[in-house]
Amino acid sequence: MPFINVKQLAGRTEEQKAEIARELTETYSRITGVKPENIWVAIEEVPRENWAIAGTTVAELDRQSQG
Repeated sequence: MPFINVKQLAGRTEEQKAEIARELTETYSRITGVKPENIWVAIEEVPRENWAIAGTTVAELDRQSQG
C-alpha cells in the first residue's frame, strides 16, 4: 500500500489540500497501476517558525523581507 507524505508550509486551504491529495493519487495510480483506494496521502503542515532555509527560519525570512 503506497503512502505519499507531503510536508509543506502551513497556509493552504482545505480545498487546495484536497486537490493535492486527488492529483497525487491519480498520478501515482496512472503511473504504477495501483488502485486509488490503496494509495494513502498525508499532508503535514509545518509552521513557518519550524521550517528553515539555509539556516534561517521562514518566519525570520518573512520579517526580513518586510523591511
